[in-house]
Amino acid sequence: MHSKRITLFVLQNYYYVSYTITILSAKRGAESVLSGSIHPKRKKEYEKENLLSELEQTIVSGKRADAARVSKELLRQGMEPLDIINLALVKGMNTIGDRYARNQIFLPQVLQASEAMYEALDILLPLILKEAVREEGIITIGVVEGDVHDIGKNIVKTLLAAAGYEIIDLGRDVPADKFIDAVSARKAQVVAMSTLMTPTMDSMKNTVDALEQAGLRSSVLVIIGGAPTSQEFATEIGAELHATNAQEAIKKMKRATRSGTLI
Repeated sequence: MHSKRITLFVLQNYYYVSYTITILSAKRGAESVLSGSIHPKRKKEYEKENLLSELEQTIVSGKRADAARVSKELLRQGMEPLDIINLALVKGMNTIGDRYARNQIFLPQVLQASEAMYEALDILLPLILKEAVREEGIITIGVVEGDVHDIGKNIVKTLLAAAGYEIIDLGRDVPADKFIDAVSARKAQVVAMSTLMTPTMDSMKNTVDALEQAGLRSSVLVIIGGAPTSQEFATEIGAELHATNAQEAIKKMKRATRSGTLI
């Protein structure tokens, strides 16, 4: 009985001491963060992470001035422009796209977010394009006829340019003959089309058919994207590739380049 009491006493004190040490360790950790004694390198990483999160939220909230301010601060802290775009701007616009698709927000909020994104891009994009080497090929890109939603297309265009592609941007509401003219005049190797609306998906098929009729289909790679599209639809209309976002588009194009699909 006596030994049991001793054992119980030891266990109780063990857990008390362990609990006390845990509390003190947590308290000291918090104090070290608050007092600034955290390792300088890790502190800088925290600051960058917080700024990236802040920039992402400025895009979602459509705050143009804040988007510019935070972008400049991230550059000042040594972040690469392309990383800022991928880790904040694209994430913010993906959130906007998801909310719009679920009818949680409407066109005015989408436009506000896009204006904030462009405010940041005006600062970041010139730095990227200055260093980009045009070695990957020529892409003609546009939103198909009947659709004027070009936010996603503009993000893809920006990242493709940064990845080394020469971009021929045809804009929005682009008829098939404009794609044909661009491919013929500039010897583009890729036709990239997007749409946000189901009714205009037929315009993608019309463009693929027009390329075939013009005798250009075998010389170009066709990639499509946009909320209502899919790889199944791409295959159905005779396009090679489908991408759900800018990063996937770049990855698939790079793979096509390496495999020799992209002429």
